[in-house]
Amino acid sequence: MKLSRESEYALDGLAYLARRKPGTVLPLRAIARARGLPPVFLAKIFRRLTRAGLLTSHRGGRRGYALARPPQAVSVKEVVEAVEGADVFRRCVFWSNRCSDDHPCLLHDLWKTVRPQVVEMMASLTLEDVARGGLEEALRASRSRHRAAAR
Repeated sequence: MKLSRESEYALDGLAYLARRKPGTVLPLRAIARARGLPPVFLAKIFRRLTRAGLLTSHRGGRRGYALARPPQAVSVKEVVEAVEGADVFRRCVFWSNRCSDDHPCLLHDLWKTVRPQVVEMMASLTLEDVARGGLEEALRASRSRHRAAAR
């Protein structure tokens, strides 16, 4: 489950949109320029996010992209799965080659026990959390929500 630069750029671009007024449509080049991201690479990523229903693409006079849902309704897990593929959380976190229950790597059992917690954390982190304060603040907010829900 090693995440790619594409996931980083996806979260960065989406967080930039999340900081705008709801429904704001921005041209891809404006987002790329504001965040210092390569426009051609960001276009490829945004197409995936649009297919996954996380962005809407606009043509004509309002050409650009907008969030398809409110930032608090988009989980980091959804973004990562849209970019990396649906199997991202089943992949080995330690080595690039895939391991499985049938062909486990040396640390497979460790990852298998920790994986549900990682998936839960990614599912509870929202785009709003990331946009509001970066990953560290988002993790704190996620932990607070998790503790409150457990009570």
